[in-house]
Amino acid sequence: MDGRRVLGPIWSGWRRGLAVSTAPEDAGFGIEARHHRQPRGSRLRSGPLGDQPFPGLLPKNLSREELVDALRAAVVDRKGPLVTLNKPQGLPVTGKSGELTLLSVLPELSQSLGLGEQELQVVRASGKESSGLVLLSSCPQTASRLQKFFTHSQRAQRPTATYCAVTNGIPTASEGKIQAALKLEHIDGVNLTVPVKAPSRKDILQGVKKTLSHFRVVATGSGCALVQLQPLTVFSSQLQVHMVLQLCPVLGDHTYSARVGTVLGQRFLLPAESTKPQRQVLDEALLRRLHLTPSQAAQLPLHLHLHRLLLPGTRARDTPIELLAPLPPYFSRTLQCLGLRLQ
Repeated sequence: MDGRRVLGPIWSGWRRGLAVSTAPEDAGFGIEARHHRQPRGSRLRSGPLGDQPFPGLLPKNLSREELVDALRAAVVDRKGPLVTLNKPQGLPVTGKSGELTLLSVLPELSQSLGLGEQELQVVRASGKESSGLVLLSSCPQTASRLQKFFTHSQRAQRPTATYCAVTNGIPTASEGKIQAALKLEHIDGVNLTVPVKAPSRKDILQGVKKTLSHFRVVATGSGCALVQLQPLTVFSSQLQVHMVLQLCPVLGDHTYSARVGTVLGQRFLLPAESTKPQRQVLDEALLRRLHLTPSQAAQLPLHLHLHRLLLPGTRARDTPIELLAPLPPYFSRTLQCLGLRLQ
């Protein structure tokens, strides 16, 4: 078997973990994510570890021009009408009018990439607090085709996106499914995702959604785990809340990790509705392994990265095409500190 190709059905890629993969250029859209080299987008103004413990983060207070330059440097691949970015953590895709977002600078980015009047549109993207793949298209027909593919795959429960996460805690099972009904609730001026036990038909009509994710533990060490996550539904903060329900919040989750309490070394869930977001608290042993002070740990970025996307081939029976985005430098540094290795 050629380890460079995505062989067989979409599920075949799940068992291979985080192996490097390159799709042939004559298949489908001919997308190739060059994972064996760190693209410019994975080294955004990273400083020495002593001054910047989280290398690779997008600098704050960027101008529009600087953001366009950073996004252009973050391009992983271009083929035909498709442009693939490795989005930095913390950059929102959409936002309020006047906010600096990916969507707001797409006209300038399109011009910067020499697309002229063919303006890019978002096909698939990681969320604000997560990093990783963003798929853009300058062709409306191609974008529509891909969005239909993602919708159909979701209905058929075939995962097309694979995230990498570092969790504070190790899941009890090495792999499995996480199912939970979730809703958005406005708490203290903030919209938060809250689990709902045994939702009624009325709950479903009022916005409660049944969600599902697959997870697989890739490596463990120092009380943490490197986990692959494949969402089969789409809901705000789904993966973060799912890992909290496993009592293993994502490292750098300063929104939902407070819902996991500890007494005498035993973890338990606190009521979501009455637990306010707060900075994630790490124990002293973990801080030492990460070489962080408590104040630095309070700025720890969310370690949730959209690493892999599958796209359809040109014809229905073609092998799916695989896109990969390298891990951010701060993510790789964390893995090294914790002794976690990709398989």
